[in-house]
Amino acid sequence: MYVYDEHDKQIAAERVAQFRDQTERALAGELSEEEFLPLRLQNGLYVQRHAPMLRICVPYGMLRSEQLRRLARITRDYDRGYAHVTTRTNIQLNWPKLEEVPDILAELAEVEMHSNQTSGNCIRNTTTDQFSGVQADEIADPRPYCEIIRQWSTFHPEFAFLPRKFKIAVNASEKTDRAAIQIHDIGLQLVRNEQGELGFRVHAGGGLGRTPMVGPVIREFLPELDLLTYLEAIVRVYNRYGRRDNKFKARIKILVKALTPAGFAEKVEAEWAQIKDSPTRLTPDAITKFQGYFTEPDYQTLENASDLLGKQRFENREFDKWLTHNVDEHKKPGYAIVTLTLKKTGTPPGDVTDAQLEDIADLADEYSFGEVRATHEQNIVLADVRQDRLFELWQRITPMGFATANLHTLNDIICCPGGDFCALANAKSIPIAEAIQRRFDNLDFLYDLGPIDLNISGCMNACGHHHVGNIGILGVDKKGEEFYQISLGGASHHDAAIGKILGPSFAREEMPDVVAKIIDVFVEKRTEEETFLDTYRRVGLDPFKERVYA
Repeated sequence: MYVYDEHDKQIAAERVAQFRDQTERALAGELSEEEFLPLRLQNGLYVQRHAPMLRICVPYGMLRSEQLRRLARITRDYDRGYAHVTTRTNIQLNWPKLEEVPDILAELAEVEMHSNQTSGNCIRNTTTDQFSGVQADEIADPRPYCEIIRQWSTFHPEFAFLPRKFKIAVNASEKTDRAAIQIHDIGLQLVRNEQGELGFRVHAGGGLGRTPMVGPVIREFLPELDLLTYLEAIVRVYNRYGRRDNKFKARIKILVKALTPAGFAEKVEAEWAQIKDSPTRLTPDAITKFQGYFTEPDYQTLENASDLLGKQRFENREFDKWLTHNVDEHKKPGYAIVTLTLKKTGTPPGDVTDAQLEDIADLADEYSFGEVRATHEQNIVLADVRQDRLFELWQRITPMGFATANLHTLNDIICCPGGDFCALANAKSIPIAEAIQRRFDNLDFLYDLGPIDLNISGCMNACGHHHVGNIGILGVDKKGEEFYQISLGGASHHDAAIGKILGPSFAREEMPDVVAKIIDVFVEKRTEEETFLDTYRRVGLDPFKERVYA
């Protein structure tokens, strides 16, 4: 995991001092709200429905136990005792006081954290697969490239005021895409060419929001050393040609569509030709240096504990469920990847209390070399757990609320804070998530349904990624009342797709019944091997529409 050097620490401290001065001037009336707006956004500070909201950066989702403990203390001392994991793997505080935000940033800087560029029209937090570095099938560990992008993009003077916000994600798995790269402004898939050379397949122009699009491929193979110069060429073209007269048409996806992917790629290649041999071009030594920040922990030589686990799961059915659904294969024999779910019914998806943050820190130290990963599905991963300690870990996390064995089921809901907090939301998201979870509270039935992504957003900004949910729910305003629009068939993996709207929206109290009718159609129409998405793609929208609106 990357650790700050003295230059990083100096920059973070100077940024805190700068924002402290700006905040004091704003509170004294020396800066107008209009003048203060871009300054606070550069530091991750929003003004929400009830209070400020501070978004804390978690680069590529990685956190050390000391950082978790500091976050716990901050949520307890400066907020209301809980935080929220976002779909960009960041951490949000929903109730900080404006005058105390500089103090929070100072506390964060002490443990090598910040809130720089988690908002505003800049390059945001770069994300990747939460299993990076420990999954068996990845082309290469993507985290060094994420850190390279982070260092290049943070405080980049040319890209501090882009037409709109800008998001980059990197994926390395051949089997799946847990980073959802095709719905990003730039998505990078690690690949090898016919000669075995490492590089990237480059997608550009993806995104959700008001005009959702899957990002097309603009370059099939980009050599590894050309990563930054090519990214710079893309962002330069966007900065030059992106719409600034209309924020609803300002994202790069609109530009790519207007120029066509081929036309956009042509402009990028022309720009790249001018800068590809600039000092920004990576060197093999630079790559090696960044890879050195992500060395393997001190793994022991272990045998797979299949006999022990077989006995334990036979004797305890609940452990068996958890092991099946929340534990994944690790590249090292004798180890496993464990996902702690933040989706217990009755708890807003992605919310975690100060006490739970401290519990996670203790678990990280005891079971996973002092590190965890936040996921874009709003859960937490312990990436390096010994198989012979899985039963012990499961016993520990069950009373903590992290052992709900609903990962990848209908109840593993991605959900934005919605109208309970966000000033932009048209409707509440959290009560809808809870109502659906309570309606589908039988885990055996959920397992029978198989994997279903259900995503909820409180407004068209799509922080809950509803467009790419197999079942997507969008809060809408209907004559001052909260209603909800359904879409079906979305996907965010290698087969990324934007869901299709089912029809007119529904009142809040109808939502559990509506989802139940959709599930009924799936159960009736599916074949034995089909997932929900398979069935939808085979039978189309009409059978679901007929049942729901009958």
